[in-house]
Amino acid sequence: MATSKKLLITQIKSSIGYKPKAKKTLKALGLRKMQQTVEQNDTPQIRGMIRVIDYLLKVEEA
Repeated sequence: MATSKKLLITQIKSSIGYKPKAKKTLKALGLRKMQQTVEQNDTPQIRGMIRVIDYLLKVEEA
């Protein structure tokens, strides 16, 4: 059984002043505050969400 890759996603900028869509995307990724890090599976859906708000995030492979 193959193990799926993981991504460590960290919020590096505040969502204040950005569009509501960006705030909802952060919430969908599981991020609520700055410097918080979450671990997500590396899927096309997650990659798409990251691409939309890449200016608010730092992404590393786990």
